[in-house]
Amino acid sequence: QVRLVESGGGLVQAGGSLRLSCAASGSSRSINAMGWYRQAPGKQRELVATITSSGSTNYADSAKGRFTISRDNAKNTVYLQMNSLKPEDTAVYYCNAKILTGVAAAITINYWGQGTQVTVSS
Repeated sequence: QVRLVESGGGLVQAGGSLRLSCAASGSSRSINAMGWYRQAPGKQRELVATITSSGSTNYADSAKGRFTISRDNAKNTVYLQMNSLKPEDTAVYYCNAKILTGVAAAITINYWGQGTQVTVSS
């Protein structure tokens, strides 16, 4: 089991910055990748950024150039630095951890945090 606790959300004006943190506990050594997803009202949850245990990153087009994902393996924590925020970035942001298991790592187990609200005012 993996427990994820997010922090750092809040209200910010357009053009501002926020830094989200997600601390993992439990079987955190088994985590293969961590990431951030977001869900705006009336919309599906979507990928924002991911980072593997080796440090490879992936970003949604909407996040490229503005957001940076990073992780501190010693602290089992992943961060999302968000700059140049826009009103359309308003959403609940969820931390995700993936564990690959089973034969040939064919099974993916997802863990989710409780979510943190990010609101960007115009």
